[in-house]
Amino acid sequence: MDLRQLRYFVAVAAERNFNKAAERLNMAQPPLSRSIQQLEAEVGAELIDRNVRPLALTPIGQLFHIQAMQILQRMEDMRGMMRSAVATERRRLRIGFVASTIYARLPALIRDYRAEYPDVELTLMESVTLEQIAALKDGRIDIGFGRVRFEDNAVRRTILRNEQLIAAVPLSSPIGRDGAPVKLCRLAEEKLIIYPSQPRPSYADDVLSLFHDNGLEPHATYEARELQIALGLVAAEEGIAVIPESVRRSRPDDVRYVDLVEFATSPIIMSHRIGDFSPEIIGFIRIIVRKYHDWGYPVSDALSAI
Repeated sequence: MDLRQLRYFVAVAAERNFNKAAERLNMAQPPLSRSIQQLEAEVGAELIDRNVRPLALTPIGQLFHIQAMQILQRMEDMRGMMRSAVATERRRLRIGFVASTIYARLPALIRDYRAEYPDVELTLMESVTLEQIAALKDGRIDIGFGRVRFEDNAVRRTILRNEQLIAAVPLSSPIGRDGAPVKLCRLAEEKLIIYPSQPRPSYADDVLSLFHDNGLEPHATYEARELQIALGLVAAEEGIAVIPESVRRSRPDDVRYVDLVEFATSPIIMSHRIGDFSPEIIGFIRIIVRKYHDWGYPVSDALSAI
């Protein structure tokens, strides 16, 4: 008696017809009949009453059918359990990131990680900082890269570096046309495009705080859904935006980028679960340390010690 014979028997019991069962099993009818006969010979009793139409299970056949179904279900459960175990054993690293970090060297870090750890399944998910915190706590990501300081007892936050902020203005604007830096008070006279619109708090609130900390209130604000939409609106002469310096690489032909007179920065923050120092996370942190040394960025003692 084997699993193949059990599957054959269950198919005949379901179809109550040898021909239909053979079609379901994608086989010829004669070998199916022989297999059931061999099964009955091993059990020592008829399992199928062939004298009625459609076919019916004998009392012994009904008992056998219950046991066969339980065995087959147990085998399917075991297969599912093994598939889950194999998936759990597979090395993986899931990274959340805000859009602006794509311009801030994150792609280079990812390329080096893929090259050094080809056996790790790497998954990327764009999400704002607030969403990353929830995803870290739920186990949907392992590392997050954002810009907003957010306190949570379950999440460890490390500032990798502080990036200079600049202004993005339309090409038609006189701001920065002579190459001179611009003051925040001059930008406050323009419509300020902030992003993202949701969820909050976000980078948008950091930009607003920059103006408020300098005693300024922007003339008008427009909330864009994300970075590229904000830059598109600047190019369309709908207003100006304050962005991280690395975003200069985006839309170089229809947006002018101007330095600020005031010193203003935006942090690049790495977040991960407290106490979670898996080999995959440690590997990524070590690549950050190595690449930051190569690029001449200062590296915190906390990262160097890992």
